[in-house]
Amino acid sequence: MEKTLSRRRFLQLSAGMGMLAGLGRLNVAHAANDYKALVCLFMFGGNDGHNTIVPMTNPQYNAYAQARPGLALNLNQLLQFSDANQGSFGFHFSMPEIRALYNQGHCAVLANVGMLVKPTSYANQTQGGFPLPVQLRSHADQVQEMQMGQPDYTLSTGWGARCVDTMQAQYNYNAGSTFPASIAMLNPAIFCSGNVVQGASIQPGNYMKQDAMGLWPASADTARLNAENQIIGAASGNAIIDAANRSLMSANSLNPILSAASGAVNFQKPFPAGTLGPQLKDIAQIISLNAQLGVGRQIFFCSLGMFDTHGGQSWQQQVNLQEVSQALDAFYAATVQLGVDQQVTAFTLSDFGRTLQPSGTGCDHGWGNHHLILGGAVQGGKMYGRFPLMTNYANFNASVDDFSDSRGVMLPSTSLAQYGATLAQWFGAADSDLNNIFPTLPNFPVRNLGFC
Repeated sequence: MEKTLSRRRFLQLSAGMGMLAGLGRLNVAHAANDYKALVCLFMFGGNDGHNTIVPMTNPQYNAYAQARPGLALNLNQLLQFSDANQGSFGFHFSMPEIRALYNQGHCAVLANVGMLVKPTSYANQTQGGFPLPVQLRSHADQVQEMQMGQPDYTLSTGWGARCVDTMQAQYNYNAGSTFPASIAMLNPAIFCSGNVVQGASIQPGNYMKQDAMGLWPASADTARLNAENQIIGAASGNAIIDAANRSLMSANSLNPILSAASGAVNFQKPFPAGTLGPQLKDIAQIISLNAQLGVGRQIFFCSLGMFDTHGGQSWQQQVNLQEVSQALDAFYAATVQLGVDQQVTAFTLSDFGRTLQPSGTGCDHGWGNHHLILGGAVQGGKMYGRFPLMTNYANFNASVDDFSDSRGVMLPSTSLAQYGATLAQWFGAADSDLNNIFPTLPNFPVRNLGFC
C-alpha cells in the first residue's frame, strides 16, 4: 500500500530535518553511459567486532575466550570461514548469509580499521604532541569523524559526498541528471553532504503523496496538483514560505518517481522486516530506475542503531547482526536480479569497536573494528588488513601494537582513509584525486587495500 504524507507533516519534516535538501527540480534525464553506487551501512553505537569475527585456531581462540568470561562465543556457535594468509575464523552465529556470501567470493572482511591521523603505535599514544583523532571513544565525535573521513573537525563535508563532488567536477558525471546523487535514508547524514552535492533524506516506504491528492477521476487529481503547483510556484516575498513551497514542489515531482520505483521490480529474495531491510529495499528500488534517472555516480547511506551494548549484549547483538546479515543478503540478491551487482558496492561503518574485556553483560567503547565489504566487484573470500592476535592481549605490554590498552581496545592497523580511498578508486576517482577526498591519506604507505 502506498503511504501518504499530509502537507503539514511534510513541511514539518522538510523544515526540521532538511528532508529534501538537494532534490532540486526533479527533471528526468537520459541515462549516463555507466553507473556505480556506494552504499554505506552505519551501525550506530559501536558494533562489537570481537564477537562479530572470532579467531578459531589455538592459541588465539583460547586467549579470546579467557579474556571474555561470560561474553565469549563457544566454538560450536561460530560460522567458520578461512583466509589463506591469516587462518580460520568464525562469523557470529546470527550471520549465515554473510558467511555464504564470503565463501562465494562476494564479501570481504577488513580487519582492525579505525580513525587515525597517521600510523600509530602503542608508544605513540603517550608521546606529547603525537596527533591522535579528536575525542576518541565519544559517540558524537566518532560518528561524525567516520562519516567526514577526517580525524578532527576541520571539514564540514562527508567523504561519500566528496567522492561524488570529485566525479562530477573532474569527470562530468551526473551532468545530465537532476535526480539526487546523494541519498540518506531515515535521517540526514553528513556522509552525504558535499561542497557541491547536497544530500537528500528519504523515509523508507514514504512516496510523498499528499493526503489531499488521490481524487477520482484521475483528471480531477491532476487538476488539483496543477493548481497547487501554480500557487506554490509563485514568489510570496517571504524567504521561509518560498523555501517551504520549493520543498513541496520537489515532493510533488518526486512522488511519481518513488511510486514508480516501488512497483518497478518484484524482488525474488524478500527483504527482512524491521529497520534496515526497508531502507535497503528502497535503495534497490531507486537503483532499478537509474536507466530513466540518468545518474552516473550515486551514494546511499542507511543505518541501524542499538549497537551500544554496555549490557545485554548477547541478545542485542544477535538481533542486530541477524538483521544486518539478512538485509545485506537480500540487497546483494536484488543487485544480481537487476544486473548491477558489479556496479554496486555496500560496506559497513560504525562509531568504533569495543573492549575485549567485558563490562558486566556487555563491553565498553573501543577504537579499531572489523568491517564488511560486499558486491559483485569485491575481491571477496579474503580478509584484508591485519587481524590482531588475541595472545598479544593475554601477554599485554607496551611493546605490542595490536591493542591500545589493557582492556583490549584494538589499536587500528588500517586507517579509515585507506578504507575509503580504496572504495573511492573503485568508484572512479584517480589516485591524484584521493588526497583531496581524504586529507590524511598521504600519511599512510598503502593507498589502495585491493579489496575491489
